[in-house]
Amino acid sequence: MSEAERVVERTEAPATPEEDRGGLARGRRVVLAVVGGAALMAVGGLLATTLVKSPAQVAAETGPPVQGVLTADVERRVLAQTVVMRGTVVADQSVAVSPQGVRSGEGASTALVTKLPLKAGDPVTAGRLIAEVSGRPVFTLHGAQPMYRDLKPGSTGDDVAQLQQALRELGHGTGGDARGVFGAGTKAALTAHYRAIGYEPLPAVADGGAALKAAREAVRSATWAVEDASSPTGAAGPPEGTGPGGKGGATPDPGASASPAPGAGAATGAGAGAALGPGAGRELVRARQALGEARAALAAAEAADGPMLPTAEAVFLSSLPARVSSVGARAGSPVSGPVLTLSGGELVVEAYLKDDKRQLLRAGMTVVISSEVSGTDARGTVAAVATEPSAAQPAGPQPQQDPGQNPKGGGTGGSGGADLGYRMVVRADRPLPAGFAGQDVRLTVESAATDGEALVVPVTAVSAGADGRTVVTAVSAEGTQRRIEVRTGTSGDGFVAVTPTQAGALGAGTKVVIGVAPRETRGKSK
Repeated sequence: MSEAERVVERTEAPATPEEDRGGLARGRRVVLAVVGGAALMAVGGLLATTLVKSPAQVAAETGPPVQGVLTADVERRVLAQTVVMRGTVVADQSVAVSPQGVRSGEGASTALVTKLPLKAGDPVTAGRLIAEVSGRPVFTLHGAQPMYRDLKPGSTGDDVAQLQQALRELGHGTGGDARGVFGAGTKAALTAHYRAIGYEPLPAVADGGAALKAAREAVRSATWAVEDASSPTGAAGPPEGTGPGGKGGATPDPGASASPAPGAGAATGAGAGAALGPGAGRELVRARQALGEARAALAAAEAADGPMLPTAEAVFLSSLPARVSSVGARAGSPVSGPVLTLSGGELVVEAYLKDDKRQLLRAGMTVVISSEVSGTDARGTVAAVATEPSAAQPAGPQPQQDPGQNPKGGGTGGSGGADLGYRMVVRADRPLPAGFAGQDVRLTVESAATDGEALVVPVTAVSAGADGRTVVTAVSAEGTQRRIEVRTGTSGDGFVAVTPTQAGALGAGTKVVIGVAPRETRGKSK
């Protein structure tokens, strides 16, 4: 059989069952592919219709919205205008102790801290030793007037009276000294206090007693001169037994009177004077005059002798007990500034105001003191608002400050520091807890308030017409609007008190228009 015949035979031969099944499967796959493609085209068309918009549709959706109204309810309450600021809780009295003028009496040129028995937070009572500088004590006393000078025997003034009272409060009596006179009783009381805290007071006259000794010697010599001039033998010397070389070696008492007894005066002045002659009489008169002057000098020396209170050794505090706020030195360090700071009295809040807020506030206004640390509030009042701005003090000791104590207080704008503002002091109605000390707190001051409850609306609800009338627009439940004329009052915190000119026209709960808001954009479905 030829090749062509064989080809024809294969072509005409019937298909086998396996070949029939393969063709059917291929047909099914073609149908599924066509159906899948149609489904994809349908989904793509659907997506295209949602994303692709016509220009008209875009313009409709981006057009201006339809305007609606915003409303708020009329309230009946007390309305207060408030001013909010920050403040710091400090003690009513704060004293920086800077004992740079301490004199040790040993010739030391630099003052060194030799003892600091207290630490921050410790209580301080009257008479307490708070520091030792170059071996000298620094202690507290009760009093409002700060030390500004050394107090010595013979000093007078209100500061001496304050010292006397402080010593008496510690149990050291001042004897018969007059008020404000540093006499023998005050000397004894001051010495007793120094010894009670373990120290000896510094002498007022730092000569080792030389002046007093010389005055006593002068009185003794003047007494002998009177006795010599009174002797019938003139220059025969003092009577036996009364001079330094006489029998018994007795020395005349410098404090005793050298004048003769009343009965002997005539004999001495007349009979004895006649016996001694005119020259001897003049010598006696001069001797007596010299004795009187010597006794006066001795009295002055005795009055000036005794203990003194140096400026740097006493710190007067008006409120006791106090506490140590901070310690700024350590034992062995030189005194170059405050050694420690004492705080006394009740806790107050100190704030500094700019001029715009100062004009709104005055003494007597109600304040809410809020502590974020403890989460508690306390009510108080504005105690004082300064009329002059305060300035920050430059670092380091200031020459105008007292060397012994530096009461804390706001200075004036002329002190050279940065302007802090106007100092305001707030006192709590009840004593603030000790934990508030040093905290930064929020102050809410009620600068104005309505007299009782009033109708209150947001300030945006009030408008003024061309005719000058002030109105609010009320909205009924059906949506209708009506204008109500009102008079405005106190405003604060975004609200204002209103009174309708027609009684009963406006009440609590009425809705008033405070603005407009879009309802729904055109072209968008809900």
